[in-house]
Amino acid sequence: MTKQTDLGGNFTLPGTSITVNRMGYGAMQLAGPQVWGPPRDVDGAVAVLREAVAVGVNHIDTSDFYGPHVTNQIIKQALHPYRDDLVIVTKVGARRGDDKSWIHALSRQEIIDAVHDNLRNLGLDALDVVNLRVGGIAELAEGSIEGPLTVLAELKRQGLIRHLGLSNVTPKQLAEAQTITEIVCIQNLYNVALRNDDSFIQDLAKQGIAYVPFFPLGGFTPLQSSALDAAAASLQSTPMQVALAWLLQRSPNILLIPGTSSIGHLRENLKAATLQLPSETIAALDAIGGGPKQ
Repeated sequence: MTKQTDLGGNFTLPGTSITVNRMGYGAMQLAGPQVWGPPRDVDGAVAVLREAVAVGVNHIDTSDFYGPHVTNQIIKQALHPYRDDLVIVTKVGARRGDDKSWIHALSRQEIIDAVHDNLRNLGLDALDVVNLRVGGIAELAEGSIEGPLTVLAELKRQGLIRHLGLSNVTPKQLAEAQTITEIVCIQNLYNVALRNDDSFIQDLAKQGIAYVPFFPLGGFTPLQSSALDAAAASLQSTPMQVALAWLLQRSPNILLIPGTSSIGHLRENLKAATLQLPSETIAALDAIGGGPKQ
């Protein structure tokens, strides 16, 4: 039997009975190169998912536009029927072009179709959490999100979605969203080097809303990478483990979804939940992102 792993404590999504371990798993890398088509080793992808759940991961992040369809189909193959405590969070608001591009898909029919695609390919009658993906990854786009979010709120009232979140959004867009429906989580680009959401995270923590950062090693300059490498070497850990540990210690409402297609890397990532960073290491890492912003 696989040993259960300490996964950084847990967090309950606001206004829900959903409690997840803070260290989860992101399924994007289970698709083929450029998140397109099937992986070279489907059996290996299935094995990674089963290992993650076996050691206590109960929060899986996915989307039906990964592949497209491929990742959700692999999740169903590996884990269906799902454990009662497993929370699958998906997202809508984009589609894939034939050239493998990422295209906004925010019309009413596109949102409805995306929700039904997720339901079908995951083998579910209702989706635990659906995030509305709005802006680009690095460049957020201000503007009303009322149209697509209203459609999702309707599908929630119909019982097809239990809870809603947002991805690639600004604080102003969250405020607008909260006039339409309850929001339980935000998923934005954030890491030790890219700190634009520092104050946003603090505001969300006060509201009890989860913040789920993606690309924990994305957008680093060579100097920032060197500083992270040095911190990792001093702790006899990997840079990814240190980056993840920093995020866990940054704020109690941060949930992590590191992804991998390798069981070995999965185990390495999960060990970050037990890595305690000394205060001097945290200060050095804070400095590479311009210091903590309140």
